[in-house]
Amino acid sequence: MKIEETPIEGLVVITPVRHGDARGFFSESWNRDRMLAHGIDVEFVQDNHSVSAQAGTLRGMHFQAPPHGQAKLVRCGRGALYDVAVDVRVGSPSYGAWFGIELSAENGKQLLVPEGFLHGFMTLTDDTEIVYKCSDFYSADADGSVLWSSCGIEWPMSVDPVLSAKDEQAIAMKDFVSPFGKSA
Repeated sequence: MKIEETPIEGLVVITPVRHGDARGFFSESWNRDRMLAHGIDVEFVQDNHSVSAQAGTLRGMHFQAPPHGQAKLVRCGRGALYDVAVDVRVGSPSYGAWFGIELSAENGKQLLVPEGFLHGFMTLTDDTEIVYKCSDFYSADADGSVLWSSCGIEWPMSVDPVLSAKDEQAIAMKDFVSPFGKSA
């Protein structure tokens, strides 16, 4: 596995090695022992899978507050998406900074998003599948969202995104009070 640091501490791009032949490929997308050897200590308890029918669908910017904060390992199973994380760890030197990367079925890249970040994505193709692991179970009481257009993110498509009612009504970043300390 290729592990790349990003400009934001703790946010990591992981590209698994693909072993291919005429049938297709095999890839190990997560190996706890290999990650521990690189200083990445995350235990996942839930896998999620969503499909967005239309290019330009935007989901985010989501978080789960402590004590149910979630780290996520995000990858694209089909199509392509622009995946984004925003640092909201209080006291972090990169508080409010964002990082975005294209994840696609073709490039096989994954983004490891630690607890203490907002997370969201915009689909770049129709029928895009996103698959991700979470370090804590979903908790409706801890679920939150910050308005996608208020975080200063440079989204790759200049379209009116397809949004859920939750994401349309999310709080603006300037009004957001982060529940995450730097150690989150």
